[in-house]
Amino acid sequence: MMVKVCGLTTLDDATAAIEAGASALGFNFYSKSPRYIESERASKIVEHLPPGVLKVGVFVNEPAESVRSVACTAGLDIVQLHGATVPPTGLRFWRAVRVTEDFAFASLDELDAEAFLLDAFSNQAWGGTGRTWDWTLAAGVGQRIILAGGLDALNVREAIRKARPWGVDACSRIESSPGKKDHAKMKAFIEAALTEER
Repeated sequence: MMVKVCGLTTLDDATAAIEAGASALGFNFYSKSPRYIESERASKIVEHLPPGVLKVGVFVNEPAESVRSVACTAGLDIVQLHGATVPPTGLRFWRAVRVTEDFAFASLDELDAEAFLLDAFSNQAWGGTGRTWDWTLAAGVGQRIILAGGLDALNVREAIRKARPWGVDACSRIESSPGKKDHAKMKAFIEAALTEER
């Protein structure tokens, strides 16, 4: 199970996530996000992290060359693309999709991505809202999926059982404030996700 902690802004939180068993760390480069981090600051965190953990950059409606520049500066392994962001040639990328009740999962077959991050739909934000959605909608999807949206230690096992995803992603429900992780909640979430897999 790939377990991602998103919206990181400090080395202390990133290190705690890795020690708890996270396999991917997300850094948000969307300037309107309360979890926004500049590429230079992210690079100072990334340079202290082990190579086996995926460093993922979150981008919203960003030009491909801007994504490439930030990915290079910050030392990212993967870029996570929201909205109309065009994937830069040669970079590994995940495509983020906001799910509605009538979402056509077959449309994912037309998109080229290493994985699809499925999140709750919101008119107010591109992610990090803490809202859940009907995970059963994703059951049986043929693509590699990552569940996101309102996940924490209390519901991640249920989400995994219902959708059998490749990975899970948490952000707002494991925070003490936007961009600052609650280490106890974060550890409990990661342990719950990994325990359910077994």
